Amino acid sequence: MRLTKFEHSCVLVEDGDGRVLIDPGGFSHGFESLTGLTAVLVTHQHADHLDAGRLPALLEANPQAQLYADAGSAAILAESGIAATGVQPGERLNVGTTIDVFGGHHAVIHPDVPVIPNVAYLVGGRFLHPGDSYTIPDVDVEILGLPTAAPWLKAGESVDYLRALTPHVAIPIHEALLAVPDPFFGLFERLAPEETELRVVAAGGTFEA
Repeated sequence: MRLTKFEHSCVLVEDGDGRVLIDPGGFSHGFESLTGLTAVLVTHQHADHLDAGRLPALLEANPQAQLYADAGSAAILAESGIAATGVQPGERLNVGTTIDVFGGHHAVIHPDVPVIPNVAYLVGGRFLHPGDSYTIPDVDVEILGLPTAAPWLKAGESVDYLRALTPHVAIPIHEALLAVPDPFFGLFERLAPEETELRVVAAGGTFEA
């Protein structure tokens, strides 16, 4: 098995006859020129995991590749004229290597933010990509894509997740937000009390009151 990371949560997995790209999202670059893919997998609908604007060109360059996604993403893609096969936990796919589907729901960001579908993919029985979740499958995980930074994530929870799965190898993913704070600011602004103004002060900036 060979893994190639394309920033954030986008990972190319080459195993057996499979060449599988997972979560080509908005924070990821370099995957656009890939060819010979057997499948493209999407864990959930958030833009950092699914860039619908760049997906058609990728699929056109890989006409043999099957597109699989959680039910929520599949419905959104259908509205854009992109056909994706919706998958559910418990399914097994064969795309030159095996793909076992786990999970079901995105991790809770805040009680006031609706929970969306999220599936996790176990590729070749070895590499688990959980998307935005702490999915614990009922099988051993040899290689884990370990979520690192997100509005729904506390570092201690990721440590507990790592300890619960005890993989042989953990590869940090979902780390682009360490350098892109805007999603956090947007969440604070959206959920703040009505009387509160969020004022972002950049490095070197000032605020007077």
